[in-house]
Amino acid sequence: MRVRCPRCQTWTDFSPVNRWRPFCSDRCRTADLGAWGREDFRLPARPPQDEDADDLLG
Repeated sequence: MRVRCPRCQTWTDFSPVNRWRPFCSDRCRTADLGAWGREDFRLPARPPQDEDADDLLG
């Protein structure tokens, strides 16, 4: 099966032959790991709107 590299969008094999799957190379895999470590993939969160939430925070 062929898939796009999540980092650079290059088509690559998703098979045991590709040791970096789903990435196309060690470079893309390492860059993605670095972005994860910098928390680039965070989802925005809103503070709780519940009145009881203030009681939990002290």
